[in-house]
Amino acid sequence: MKTRIISALVLIAITLSCLLISPVTRIIYFAVAGLLCAYEYSRALEKIEVYCCAWVMYVYVCAQAILAFFHAGPVALISCFCAAVYLALFSGILHKKVSGSGALYTLAGVAYPCFLFNLIMVISVTDVWAQTLLLATISTVVCDSAALIGGSRFGRHKVAPLVSPHKTVEGCLCGLLSSIPSGIVLYFIMRSTVLSLPLPVCLVTCAVASSMGQIGDLAESLIKRMIGVKDFSNLIPGHGGMFDRSDSLLFSIPTAYLCLYIAQLIA
Repeated sequence: MKTRIISALVLIAITLSCLLISPVTRIIYFAVAGLLCAYEYSRALEKIEVYCCAWVMYVYVCAQAILAFFHAGPVALISCFCAAVYLALFSGILHKKVSGSGALYTLAGVAYPCFLFNLIMVISVTDVWAQTLLLATISTVVCDSAALIGGSRFGRHKVAPLVSPHKTVEGCLCGLLSSIPSGIVLYFIMRSTVLSLPLPVCLVTCAVASSMGQIGDLAESLIKRMIGVKDFSNLIPGHGGMFDRSDSLLFSIPTAYLCLYIAQLIA
């Protein structure tokens, strides 16, 4: 437990430092996180003797980081993703070791986690990056804790027993309900700052983002079940790998941004 707490504090300190210093450090932070996840993913696949083309994922993340830095438009971002898709499939043709299954797993890695990390890099240089990350992160963390406590106390019905045998419907509902106090608290915290948002926007964003975070957790559990690993790595003592720590946020952060974007359109 002591190791887990120390690791969490160190990770929080590094994260906050990178986020607050400048847009460049934010992009670098998420790019490094994406590269680490891609590396963990490719190494984990070797356990089932599948060899994906990891360099395609690395190049895609780095190229997208450059595009995010220069605030590239949607055409450039889509073109970059298409190029990564072509390279992923082409890798199976060029390398016998990669073959068809490796090419498909490379393509899957380009989509998840790389594409989602690239979305977050783009979000990190927008005008609402702070609100997005704050709402998504806090609501997801509180949701995970509430789901764990609620599931252990009231859990009766399994959500997806073949994917995550410990997740229950009751736990997920507790996690969803936790978004209400999360949204209210964040509303009052941001109300007197430049980050101020209407209360309904805070509540809806927290509810939708935290719910998608739970789906993200299940999505990563599905992949780990397929590969046959408990954690993707031991990079963060007591917490597993970077992929294990990012699973929920990869879904909740883009969702929170989408909610805020829709709210701006409505307003």
